[in-house]
Amino acid sequence: MPDDEGHPDVSEMELGSVMSALSDPLRRRVITELVGEDDGAERTCMSFELGVSKSTLTHHFRVLRESGLVFQVDRGNSRKVTLRRRDVNERFPGLLDLLANEP
Repeated sequence: MPDDEGHPDVSEMELGSVMSALSDPLRRRVITELVGEDDGAERTCMSFELGVSKSTLTHHFRVLRESGLVFQVDRGNSRKVTLRRRDVNERFPGLLDLLANEP
């Protein structure tokens, strides 16, 4: 069962949901950028400069969070996002490596 913020447990992460989340080029760009960051790095949602409205940005990060690809936490007046690197690697070995090597 997802936690109060909508983060699924590792065992609840489904390939279909993850692939659906990654099918959008903007969401895939977010994950690709996070893959290039240090493990545990936190970024604000706005730092990705996706060029979309705030409501669209919220939608994209909700999809990423509910698929299990990222953790989102409130930090004062902003939300921080972190790649669930260990969880994704445990559940879907090699997926993040594929994204890291995508042209």
